[in-house]
Amino acid sequence: MGNIVHTNNKNSDSIKNIKTDTAAKYRDFLSIPIVQENLSLLRNLGIIPYIDSLNAKIQDYQDLLSNVFGIFRHTALDDILETAVFHITNRVNPASIIFLWKSFQNKDEITVKGYKQYKLVDTNLHIRSIAPFEFFFKQYSQYMITYADLVSQMNNADAARDLSTVNPELIIPILSPSSLYGLILVSGKIEKGGFSDMELIFVQHFMYFVSLAIQNYLNYDHSLRDVKTGLYNYGFFMTRLTEELARMRRNEYVSSVIVIDVDFFKRFNDTYGHVAGDRVLEHIAALIKQGVRLEDVPSRFGGEEFTLLLPDTNSEEAWGVAERLRRSISRLVVPWEVPLSSVTISLGIFTFDNSTDSITEIVDRADKALYKSKELGRNCTTVWTSDLFR
Repeated sequence: MGNIVHTNNKNSDSIKNIKTDTAAKYRDFLSIPIVQENLSLLRNLGIIPYIDSLNAKIQDYQDLLSNVFGIFRHTALDDILETAVFHITNRVNPASIIFLWKSFQNKDEITVKGYKQYKLVDTNLHIRSIAPFEFFFKQYSQYMITYADLVSQMNNADAARDLSTVNPELIIPILSPSSLYGLILVSGKIEKGGFSDMELIFVQHFMYFVSLAIQNYLNYDHSLRDVKTGLYNYGFFMTRLTEELARMRRNEYVSSVIVIDVDFFKRFNDTYGHVAGDRVLEHIAALIKQGVRLEDVPSRFGGEEFTLLLPDTNSEEAWGVAERLRRSISRLVVPWEVPLSSVTISLGIFTFDNSTDSITEIVDRADKALYKSKELGRNCTTVWTSDLFR
């Protein structure tokens, strides 16, 4: 599991101060002479136990707020999930916690991440779409539901039973006013016995904020993505390229950009139609995503053109990436009602260091290398060099 960053900012300090003040005031109250003289009476009347129960609730809400501040400090989704798992496991110790969400706005593709005892684990949950759950949770008046109630109340019982393979006990929707982003599945406790009322309240309230944090992240991530392919969009690529060049000014290393263009794509669209063309672009994008590292930035630059930013990658390494992509795409078979012809790509590479003037120079030189590949007959890779066009 990644490092959990605990809250230590001003908000956390304020909460600690509230806890200290509350405890101090309660001690001061108990030390008042008349209270000391009548302590047994106050206990018998239920006043002291009532105050103790209120203090326990205050403590719970203070803990909840402290944990929530920790959640919203994170900007990476994995950190949000791991911090949520840390606090929920510490508090109620469920057998597993599973998050599932739509990877892209307009697609049914689902990402699933499961945790057991703080650790990321494989799950046997296979669900193609959360669409069957959307109408139910938009109508359901409560924020959290037991799995048993979901099965009995949801019109689509088959969809609800699809979740049974991971033995969920509690279901929390990641729900905005406009759409259902995903679900959080919390299993029963490891030790015998069900959740107490206070544990259920904590899970419900805490997971509400977790779902908001996940929504915020997904909304931001979706704004950076090309809707059709799920790759990063042109704007995000240029932003990351600007950041990489600035980072390079302070360090001595090289990075590379690859520009990719699908060969004769207009001819392909004219022959098979734009819907078939879109499907091909989606499959090419999937191969590009599979062929790069987490730190790389694959994007759709526009039309049938893609780009790859490869940080800390020299020209030889970039050539290897480009050639692997070129070969895999040439073997691509896209399912369709009629057999589709294969497609090929042409690629251009520019490797830059801290002497490079601007991102315009980087993109322009990678683009020139791409067009050299087209001049050479397409379906090949060219690396930009200073004598390339002499």
